[in-house]
Amino acid sequence: MSEDQAPEAAAAAEEVPRHPVVQPDGWMRAKGFSQAVIAKGRTVSIAGQIGWNPETQEFTTDDFVGQCEQALKNIVTILDAAGAAPENLTRLTWYITNRAHYMVAKKQLGVVYKAVMGTTYPPMSVVIVAGLLEPRAKVEIEATAQVPY
Repeated sequence: MSEDQAPEAAAAAEEVPRHPVVQPDGWMRAKGFSQAVIAKGRTVSIAGQIGWNPETQEFTTDDFVGQCEQALKNIVTILDAAGAAPENLTRLTWYITNRAHYMVAKKQLGVVYKAVMGTTYPPMSVVIVAGLLEPRAKVEIEATAQVPY
């Protein structure tokens, strides 16, 4: 391989196959998520993950962003255990207890999301709820992934 080909080969090796994104004609492209993806394969359904340490079932922070980061890390750990990766996600549903916390932290959440999940942006929804089962939980995130056969 010549030096001229090396950067292209390296870029191709870093590309991760992603599920095709559905973008309806005339719709503005969504920011930070996809409207829909098309996927087939083995389904991995992940129960809602809250922002605690799952080994101790204790919270290490009451900070909203910190809990979001931990919940996302929990999802990545489960994906890995199932032989999957964030790129296989086809759905994330966030349940949050405080809209104001979310709105104030959107930029910071974007940084944390990218650090934990990379640049995969599956279809996502955010639902505001009155409370979660664990009283200290500020976020719970459910996930679905499709791992190609």
